Amino acid sequence: MRKTWWKEGIVYQLYPRSFMDSNGDGIGDLRGILGRLDYIASLGVDIVWLNPVYASPNKDNGYDISDYENVMEEFGSLADFDALLAGFHARGIKVVMDLVVNHSSSEHPWFRESRSSKTSPKRDWYIWKPGLGPGKPPSPPNNWKACFTGPAWEFDPGTEEYYLHLFAVEQPDLNWENPAVRQAVFAMMRRWFERGIDGFRMDVITLLSKDPSYRNLRPEEGMFSPTAPYVYGPRLHEFIRQMRQEALSGFDIMTVGEAPGTTVEKALELVGEDRGELDMLFQFELMGIDHTDGDKWRQRPISLVEMKSVIEGWQLGLAGRAWNSNYFMNHDQPRSVSRFGDDGAYRSESAKALLLLNLSLCGTPYIYQGEELGMANVAFPSIKDYRDLDTLNYHKEALAAGAGEAKVMASIHYMSRDNARTPMQWSAGKNAGFTQGEPWIGLNPDYRTVNVEAEEADPASVLHFTRSLTKFRKAHPCLVYGSFELLAREDPRLFAFIREGEGERLLVEVNFSGQATAGVAAGKSPRLIFSNGGAGGGSTPAMLGPWEARISALN
Repeated sequence: MRKTWWKEGIVYQLYPRSFMDSNGDGIGDLRGILGRLDYIASLGVDIVWLNPVYASPNKDNGYDISDYENVMEEFGSLADFDALLAGFHARGIKVVMDLVVNHSSSEHPWFRESRSSKTSPKRDWYIWKPGLGPGKPPSPPNNWKACFTGPAWEFDPGTEEYYLHLFAVEQPDLNWENPAVRQAVFAMMRRWFERGIDGFRMDVITLLSKDPSYRNLRPEEGMFSPTAPYVYGPRLHEFIRQMRQEALSGFDIMTVGEAPGTTVEKALELVGEDRGELDMLFQFELMGIDHTDGDKWRQRPISLVEMKSVIEGWQLGLAGRAWNSNYFMNHDQPRSVSRFGDDGAYRSESAKALLLLNLSLCGTPYIYQGEELGMANVAFPSIKDYRDLDTLNYHKEALAAGAGEAKVMASIHYMSRDNARTPMQWSAGKNAGFTQGEPWIGLNPDYRTVNVEAEEADPASVLHFTRSLTKFRKAHPCLVYGSFELLAREDPRLFAFIREGEGERLLVEVNFSGQATAGVAAGKSPRLIFSNGGAGGGSTPAMLGPWEARISALN
């Protein structure tokens, strides 16, 4: 496999709305990020992924875009963006933006024109269908459901047809079958590359092509089942190859596709090095490990044995042929230390353990803002404290179906996307140092003890460990390009594997429990070289302490 910067880099994901507010309006902005560039650089990351900063009415926190070539007023201006881009580049950090082109905002001029009349020149820039039956309005064209609950079709009284929205009502799906839509998107992408950005993270990219039959979902098919009629549709690869040729060629950039409904086999078709499509993808198999029958609001305990099997499947399935993206959380997922670790007695240890595991796997690792501090889930007392559309819709629907408030709120406390969206915790001061105004969403009360200022002063903090870990990974290319061999497959507490290549053989061991557990006897006299319990050196002990994570040299 070829070697390149986006394989060797470490990504830091920035959620601008919650990172740093510069003007006191309670909303994070580009100038706020600009004032924290040295902090971001100090983490040892090479790439920043910015969640959407485009103009948007914010029905889905920026993923409903009303102008692809302007900046959201709350975030600043294009001049602010240019200054931020220059600031990152001056520090050797590349910038990847979000690309949201499965759908736009219903306030985008394209859609306003599309819905104005059945004879509008842009009518077929979106997906319109007549309803079924004689009703007023008639029934929707099929039984597809929207990701944020409810039907995926919205009736437009003005033109008496339905439009498709696989997400919110305010997020109509673009019609990628129309060549004019593709050309408009590709031209927009090229203009961003010409402005200087270094790549795109492509939102729900596997949904672009819909089955032309628009058949019903079968009873066994969930929202993002690999066989759903809008997942990996018949022209998806054609569209992506055209994107590569007409929008991506000529630029040294990185592409990562968010890929609902992806299996290892489908991933090889989308990001295989011989395919000429995308560079890497985000798959969701690990993120669904605590869901019941695909329903994230019905959680089940996480099995480490199952978790190891999922990770091994992707490590081996793509080995030598395609590239992984490794993450334990992002803006759509709960805080990793609360979900996969122990945010109580072993918060610091388990936060470090998860970071070590993430940066020891083959693939490009992603660290989400606050993960380097061990930020945890927030349990807001009332649904009125939540802002996430998905969470609010679930609460309303679950109560209407007869679920009890306490049970519904417990599920929200565990899984809500707002867990990842509480403000970055800079200090123990007013509003955690995030804003001088009223924050757009509440703070996690633990900011008084878990914050950048406190962790800077503590040599044993998660923050200092993160900086050491990024340096360690860069010094050991085996962790980037080496092979992967899982050990102790059925051990319910120990996650252990060997990475081999680039002249090294390394043993990684992580204790996923609050109890001491035995390590593995692999090779002759393993030598401890890195750990979350302090400096390495000497032979590797036989036992691992609670949530201990370590790397040993085997040669």
